Amino acid sequence: MLRYPVELEAAEEGGFVVTFRDFPEAITQGEDLEDALRHAADVLESAIDWYIEEGKPIPAPSKPKRGQRAVELPASYAAKILLLNEMALQKVRPAELARRLHVTPQEITRLLSVRHATKIDGIASALKALGKTLEIRAA
Repeated sequence: MLRYPVELEAAEEGGFVVTFRDFPEAITQGEDLEDALRHAADVLESAIDWYIEEGKPIPAPSKPKRGQRAVELPASYAAKILLLNEMALQKVRPAELARRLHVTPQEITRLLSVRHATKIDGIASALKALGKTLEIRAA
């Protein structure tokens, strides 16, 4: 699971300003702690979407400081990030991944979209086509 630590700072007008060490461009605010963390999850997903659109690797979460809160990404979202980062590392474009998996480019577009629900088996197959294995563990 990917858990990104958040910095929470009291805002002058009340509530909290939220920032991420790993995504300096992701800044939001909430009226109270619960609201701030809800907005934090939204802005984190938006920042990740931007990284994907720009073809930038998505940073791994830094280690949270003692007692620091973090935003946890859903498992399928985290698995897609691992896949996207591996594709960037190997310089494999979506069309090449489609060729390796013997599927249409449209299927890869859906597979890579963090907004599209994807079965974990599809992500595992794509990682396998890149020479990687998706491992899931309970901690």
